[in-house]
Amino acid sequence: MVKTVGKIASLLAAGACIAGMAASAHAEDTKITLGMSGWTGFAPLTLADKAGIFKKNGLDVDLRMIPQKDRHLALASGAIQCAATTVETHVAWNANGVPIVQIFQMDKSYGADGLAVRNDVKSFADLKGKAIGVSAPGTAPYFGLAWMLNKNGMSMKDVKLVSLEPQPAAQAFVAGQNDGAMTYEPYLSTVRANPAAGKILATTLDYPMVMDTVGCAPTWLKSNAKAAQALANSYFEALDMIKADPAKANEIMGAAVKQSGEQFAKSSANLRWSDKAANQKFFANDILPFMKDAQVILLESGVIRKAPDDLATTFDTSFVK
Repeated sequence: MVKTVGKIASLLAAGACIAGMAASAHAEDTKITLGMSGWTGFAPLTLADKAGIFKKNGLDVDLRMIPQKDRHLALASGAIQCAATTVETHVAWNANGVPIVQIFQMDKSYGADGLAVRNDVKSFADLKGKAIGVSAPGTAPYFGLAWMLNKNGMSMKDVKLVSLEPQPAAQAFVAGQNDGAMTYEPYLSTVRANPAAGKILATTLDYPMVMDTVGCAPTWLKSNAKAAQALANSYFEALDMIKADPAKANEIMGAAVKQSGEQFAKSSANLRWSDKAANQKFFANDILPFMKDAQVILLESGVIRKAPDDLATTFDTSFVK
């Protein structure tokens, strides 16, 4: 009986030791809360989460769905440490007193963002005085609409803005509300699938100005460079998985936005994810010129009142070398 009790005690002690080791290993995982949305271009982050890539790389990542218009508030409060958003949004946040440093590019839109209009609209000039569903200032759809109007000699003052997030903007348009909708995939496909409701006047194929990056709070980044590198590496590993097993990857990514793998594949065909080589080229050649153009539109549309002091401080290339 004494031997049995001793054996049980030994087993319990061994179990406690193993549990303690597991807890210790788990404690080593750096926690990151990252704000994002259901935008198709962000899906590799979901894949890295669901496929265990983050965990393998020593990260405990909480992907938090936060509307783009509110993401900077979460960053400023410390509720999130990192965020996925468009490049010009990083410019706006820095200009408006919410510092963030971009560490890797995720995607570029090739038709995945667009302006839907009624079938009788022949050109941008026909939109004067028309009601367009678009999300709030400081978001990608708002900037996209401002950019398109600017390139056609117009401004946001020439149209009536109806504040709607991308999904309800597309749904309202298909239901017959408003004269237009600025939205993105997977919601733009709702319009593509209902040609009787209207057509797509222009997309990022015509106006290539939607590109997304992941950025982190500079104070957090300074103290957690290793975790930031693991975050970037995890994203690139997710892209490798998409190439190696697209069917499985599309199924996982589609499930997050209530699409089948096949539906998700169609949505993602309108964008390009950026691997490490594309990242290196982007940060070396493209990001600064684009941000300089973007801040002109941001100033004109009233999203920012002054340009950031130094655009070069809004990104760090060391994580994609």
